[in-house]
Amino acid sequence: MRSAEGGKPDAAVVRDALGVGVAVGLSGFAFGVTSAGSGLSLLQTCALSLLVFTGASQFALVGALAAGGNPLTAAAGAFFLGVRNAFYGLRLSQILALPRAVRPFAAQWVIDETTAVALAQPTRRSVRIGFTVTGLSLYLLWNLTTLLGAAGAGAIGDTDAWGLDAAGPAVFLALLAPMLKTTAERAVAGIAVLLGLGLLPVLPAGVPVLVAALAAPAVLYVTGRRRADATRGAMADVPDGTPAGAVDGAPVGARDDAPDVSGEER
Repeated sequence: MRSAEGGKPDAAVVRDALGVGVAVGLSGFAFGVTSAGSGLSLLQTCALSLLVFTGASQFALVGALAAGGNPLTAAAGAFFLGVRNAFYGLRLSQILALPRAVRPFAAQWVIDETTAVALAQPTRRSVRIGFTVTGLSLYLLWNLTTLLGAAGAGAIGDTDAWGLDAAGPAVFLALLAPMLKTTAERAVAGIAVLLGLGLLPVLPAGVPVLVAALAAPAVLYVTGRRRADATRGAMADVPDGTPAGAVDGAPVGARDDAPDVSGEER
C-alpha cells in the first residue's frame, strides 16, 4: 500500500525499519555480557534496558563501572551522553505530531535509530510508521538479547570478537550519510567528528558528544555571515534608484509574501 500523500510504500518503510531494528537490536547481546562482566546482576542489567533504553548511555555506564569508576561519575557520564535524545525529541515532536496522551510513551523510543529512520521519510504517515516499527522492533529485540547476553555471559565470551558492539554505529552512519546533501551539512558532520574524536581522550564520557553538537550553530553562523556579506556586496553594486525587486532579477511588482499556488503542502 502506498501512502495517500504520494510517499514511500508502507511495506518499504516497514522493511527498512525492521532492518534497522533487527541489526541494532542484536547489540543487546554485547550489552548484556558487558553489564554482567561489570558486576551488575541480571535484574539490574535488564532494568537498564527496559527503563533507560539508550544503548550508548548504557554502554558508557557499565564500561565505567567495569573500569572501576565511581557509580555517581559513571551515571553522570551516561546522563550527559543521553542528553542528545532531548534534542531529537524537539524535532520529532514536530514531524510526528502525536496526540498528547501518546507522547510520554513515544518519548521512551526517541533514540538515534528511530530518529534517523523517521527523518529519512518523505511524509508524516511514513514518519509515524518508520518511528513506530523501528522503536517497537528494537525495544523488544534489545531487551530480549540483553536478557540472553546477561544470562549466558560466560558462554558467549568476548563480544569484541563477534563485532556486535559495532552494529549500532554502523547502521546509524549508513542512515545518516545519504542525508548529508549540502556543503553546510557535510561541514557540520566533519567538524562534529573531529571534535568528538579529538576530545574523547580528555573529557568525561558523554561530554565530547555535547561539545560536538556545537558544530551545527558554528557552521550556521559562518554560513549566515557569508550570505549577509554577499547580499550587502550585491546591493552596493546596484545603481541608486533601482527598484529592490530588480536586484535579484524579479519583477518590480513581485512580493515575497505572495501565496504559493503550486498546490504543494509546506
